Amino acid sequence: MANVELGLKQNWRQFSLLVLINAFVGGMVGLERTILPQLAEADFGIAAKTAILSFIIVFGIVKAITNYYTGALANRFGRKRLLVLGWLVALPIPFLLIYAQSWNVIILANVLLGVNQGLTWSSTVVMKIDLVGEKHRGLAMGLNESAGYLAVGGVAFLTGLIASEYGIRPYPFYLGIVFAVLGLLFSTVWIKDTVHHVRAETSASQLPELKNVFWETTWANRNLGSISQAGLVNNLNDGMVWGLLPILLSTKGFDLEQIGKIVALYPMVWGLGQLFTGKLADHLNKKGMLFCGMALQGLVLMSLIYAETFFHFVVLSVLLGIGTAVVYPTFLAAIADFSHPGQRAESIGVFRLWRDLGYALGALLTGILADTLGMNWAIGFIGFLTLVSAVILLKRMQA
Repeated sequence: MANVELGLKQNWRQFSLLVLINAFVGGMVGLERTILPQLAEADFGIAAKTAILSFIIVFGIVKAITNYYTGALANRFGRKRLLVLGWLVALPIPFLLIYAQSWNVIILANVLLGVNQGLTWSSTVVMKIDLVGEKHRGLAMGLNESAGYLAVGGVAFLTGLIASEYGIRPYPFYLGIVFAVLGLLFSTVWIKDTVHHVRAETSASQLPELKNVFWETTWANRNLGSISQAGLVNNLNDGMVWGLLPILLSTKGFDLEQIGKIVALYPMVWGLGQLFTGKLADHLNKKGMLFCGMALQGLVLMSLIYAETFFHFVVLSVLLGIGTAVVYPTFLAAIADFSHPGQRAESIGVFRLWRDLGYALGALLTGILADTLGMNWAIGFIGFLTLVSAVILLKRMQA
């Protein structure tokens, strides 16, 4: 305890290693981002949007629940143990995707992926916040989320490129084997737990403890509840983009390589942008940043309805990435600001529960709307919901 220091400079080695590990975490999601909807139609003959989006629904629900328990159990079992467990769960995922002979096996792979993401991403988020202390939370979250989503975008592009040259299976999924092995190795051998950093910060904290962490983070606390609803809506629209954008682009006549470029651009801008927006969150008003980011997302999503050319989709993907980059690290930094250090992991877990349930709700809702009313209605409705979420932030959040 006597040697524990908070700060990015003081803990840069562990922090940098956690950033690298989170890139592997993002890479596991990027494996599916471009090609799984294509795999559903090509290898399994699944055409209905709701059926194709079932893998996102399962992923979102499992990840959300795992997020909650990762936060709730972090203090009891330690961040490192949960991180290592997450990588053990990841090991069979690429093999299931390579050798699946039925869509149910793909669903099973996404159950495991949800557990993997909940354990590993939540652990790296909490550990980085533990290490850096109060002054650099936004920067810490920007670096964390940037690494993760740059990997999502980069791997989404690579898998699309590999699939266009060599087929959808097995070659694109070999990347997943590398990520899982390296993530497990680094987490087991070199990562140290951050429990002592939490104790040091707790002893100096003046923040009051929440009486009911789950309910106050969910809604009762005006600041935490506003952030949680916005997180849910943000991932609701991301779930729609993940599932429907490749299909929409296919209907517009784009080939797999072009689809891969457009689909990858959004998370890559999202990832790169957080290098700047995370730092800005340490200096600018977080409420204003969250409102602007959500409003931009909503306007862009509604504009997708009218896009036709490759250039149109590139511009909108860039703008959507910027809007998401503004809010993503700010969400987590703000949750940390309004939570007592001893309750922070649990509060982040509750936020991430609702945020990632957005994947499932977005995939289910947009799948039903797309099958019944068409893709334009689905996209427009989700864009409208995103604008409503921005207004809730503006009116309800106090900070």
